[in-house]
Amino acid sequence: MQVAVLSNPDSWYFKDLQRAAGSEHTLRCFAFRRLRASSGSGTQVMVEDASLLAYDAVLVRSMPPGTLEQVVFRMDLLGRLQSCGAVVCNPPRSLEVAIDKYLATEKLQEAGLEVPETIVCQDSESAMEGFERLGGRAVIKPLFGGEGRGITAVNDPALALRAFRMLEQLGAVIYLQEFIDHPGYDLRLLTLGDEVFGIRRSNPHDWRTNVSRGARTEPIEITESLREYARRASSAIGATFAGVDLLPAADGRIFALEVNAVPGWRALARTLQVDIADRVLQFLSRQAAERDATCLAKG
Repeated sequence: MQVAVLSNPDSWYFKDLQRAAGSEHTLRCFAFRRLRASSGSGTQVMVEDASLLAYDAVLVRSMPPGTLEQVVFRMDLLGRLQSCGAVVCNPPRSLEVAIDKYLATEKLQEAGLEVPETIVCQDSESAMEGFERLGGRAVIKPLFGGEGRGITAVNDPALALRAFRMLEQLGAVIYLQEFIDHPGYDLRLLTLGDEVFGIRRSNPHDWRTNVSRGARTEPIEITESLREYARRASSAIGATFAGVDLLPAADGRIFALEVNAVPGWRALARTLQVDIADRVLQFLSRQAAERDATCLAKG
């Protein structure tokens, strides 16, 4: 199988995929900024010297920042690849939803999952009203971003107003969520097709449980309930390969926080002693075979 990986070539994940591929699969790494297209005599989506339609699968392993035009163009290209029959993981629409915390939260709620009380606005006055509605204690998150970057908790009105005014001046969307009292850990579930893996993350030094911030990890049993949570969350955004963050609250409820459509697996693979990179390649191979069988059946 030949796989085009949209990634930083120095990424640990690309190197892990190369290790797992061995001599069985061929992987090439490309940067999003090198993508280009042509139309008129047929659709072509090119990168460097290659047509991405010639690959068995295209795996998105990064989502670099860019201008609005660049980001829209990149999603358009992934969409064209998918409409031409390419296996794209994850589908571009799922990437768009997952990147946007507001839209992802709405999709999770529509899927029947419990989400924290959330206020999203564009000015400091509305943000202060939301802050008071949330009981004077809230978590501020950037609308775009991951791994805990830019997330802060505030319980002081003066500090909250200062933060809201700064975000307003920057032209940012202000995204607030209630602070959920919890037992000191959260759950990271990884869905890969029908497979679900999971770990518990806890951090005695920070209320944020991201591994990048020093959280400890341990294996968990994937119960049918957790399996259902993971599948519903992934399906809600249209992803086939996703990281799902769940927060068990002190009162027993389980909140769906986020879904990542470009999920990492480094801590999870180490904790569970499972070769996730190999499972990813197996999954892509199955998807490519199913695509080929469908095309053959259609003649």
